[in-house]
Amino acid sequence: MTIFQPSSGKKQKSNVRKQDNKRELSVGNQYQSVFIMLLVSLFLFGGMGTRLAYLQLLNGKKYLQQADDNRIRIIPKPPVRGNIFDRHGKVLASTRLSYSAFIWPIAQKKETWPTTLRRLSEILGIPETEIQRTVEQAGYTSSTIVRIARNLTPEQMTAIEEYHQELDGVKIDIDSLRYYPHKEMASHVLGYTREIDAETLKEKKAEGYRMGDIIGKMGVESAFESQLRGEWGGQQVEVNGAGKTVRLLEEIQPKAGNDVTLTLDLELQKAAEAALGDKLGAIVALDPRDGGVLAMVSNPKFDPNVFSGRVTPDIWKKLQAKGDPFINRAMRGFPPASTFKIVTATAGMETGKFPPNVILRTSAYIAVAGVRFHDWNRAGFGPIGHVRAMAMSSNTFFGQVGRGVRGPALIDWSRRYGFGERTGIELPDEAKGLIADGEWKKRVYNWDWSEGDTVNMSIGQGFTQATPLQIAVMFAVPANGGYRVKPHLLKDNRDAKEWKQSLNLKPSTVDTLRKGLRAVVDGGTGKALNTPTLPPAAGKSGTAEAPPKQVHTWFGGFAPYDKPEIVVVAFGEHSGGGGGSTQGPKVRQVMEVYFKKKPAK
Repeated sequence: MTIFQPSSGKKQKSNVRKQDNKRELSVGNQYQSVFIMLLVSLFLFGGMGTRLAYLQLLNGKKYLQQADDNRIRIIPKPPVRGNIFDRHGKVLASTRLSYSAFIWPIAQKKETWPTTLRRLSEILGIPETEIQRTVEQAGYTSSTIVRIARNLTPEQMTAIEEYHQELDGVKIDIDSLRYYPHKEMASHVLGYTREIDAETLKEKKAEGYRMGDIIGKMGVESAFESQLRGEWGGQQVEVNGAGKTVRLLEEIQPKAGNDVTLTLDLELQKAAEAALGDKLGAIVALDPRDGGVLAMVSNPKFDPNVFSGRVTPDIWKKLQAKGDPFINRAMRGFPPASTFKIVTATAGMETGKFPPNVILRTSAYIAVAGVRFHDWNRAGFGPIGHVRAMAMSSNTFFGQVGRGVRGPALIDWSRRYGFGERTGIELPDEAKGLIADGEWKKRVYNWDWSEGDTVNMSIGQGFTQATPLQIAVMFAVPANGGYRVKPHLLKDNRDAKEWKQSLNLKPSTVDTLRKGLRAVVDGGTGKALNTPTLPPAAGKSGTAEAPPKQVHTWFGGFAPYDKPEIVVVAFGEHSGGGGGSTQGPKVRQVMEVYFKKKPAK
């Protein structure tokens, strides 16, 4: 028989409560674990979401661009530069096709490029540092291909193909090359082109220039850069992992530059080049009616084709060995000597102090403040007037005229003729020459202007400096009846062609100047032009002292005398001899070609 024990019920209840508490604690722990896992999940997904938002929303464009850069290549297409023609449509400068080597900087990591650059240096013969500078200038992450070498030889192209596995990101493509078919002919007028350098690129970037651009340097190439240049085009292509083109995304055709037609006459330019030969100096021929430059030669010269390729130190050394071949002596100042007597005679007649019919006694010399200014024959020519004085180039006659009109009047007429300032021709780097005055002498030498300075100036010596182009402009004044023309090279430049300024000379002054210059050829120091191969011509010689070296020599002339069509000025730097005997034949040689090729009317 079981006896009921009340205390045992309490124990059972206690056990039940303990079991219930355990179950509640277990469920609570489960909820807590779930909550913690939920928090961790929210944190992880929140972090991932934040990261995705950062990558896609804030930096999406950046990373998309990086992805595009890895698969999209920009292949720029430079424009074909405009041609340069002479007045008859003959080519002076054009473009020919060649092969160039290009690199795609982003194709490799920065640290792997040195191996490629070493191999390229061996193949192309270009210093590794030079190629590296090009890559760095473009930027290692650039998706645009960059030219590193032009005018490749067949051997270089073959080598690049043979080592193509080592030259990831290197490409050979057709490129345009500036070409001057007549080589050194008219090099100072035409100038040359080169790939733009880093310093110039900084200056020109705002004008749309970019790395690899070809830019005109010197001469017409520089003066008419904006017309000749053209506009870039290019292709945007998609490439695969091997760098092969998959598809064309976009293409913009380059716009060719405009052609430029010059006033130069190629045949006359050749004649002037032949006349000057290898002598140091310059020749200028222009049309006195409108200032169009028909020929311009300076010696020594250079072949502008050299600059279409890489100029090595050896090439540069050979160029410099010629003796300043990049100086256009046609636009540099030299003492004008007796050619300047045209200005002195003009000042004498226009001031009224020495009219056309004046007669002055000449002698072995004139003395000014103890300084003797000798006539070239050391005897003088007796009593003579303007015409005879010009024919004989009498220093004592024109010295008296200069002293009589005085310095200010002589300086004034010099400047009216255009001396002491640029002529306005389109070519850059034209020298002004020099017409000194009292203020200039005081500033430079701290001395006052003297009567001796005036006499020296009246015969084209002393401080006076004039360019062969300025002298040609001076000869155009008596040739065209008293107008100062603006020399120009652009054939269709109506503003320049029509611009001429009247010096308001008296008809008697123009007539006397012309008669004097004709007498120089007819029986004076310019007999070289007195030949049946030419129509009647006029001219003036000059011989300038240039101690301690030999004298400079000049001759300028125009023809036909009754209706001039051409002015030619020849200058010999330290040539020695006399102007009439050394430079006169050169002027004749150019004129003979002009009139021989001129069609009969």
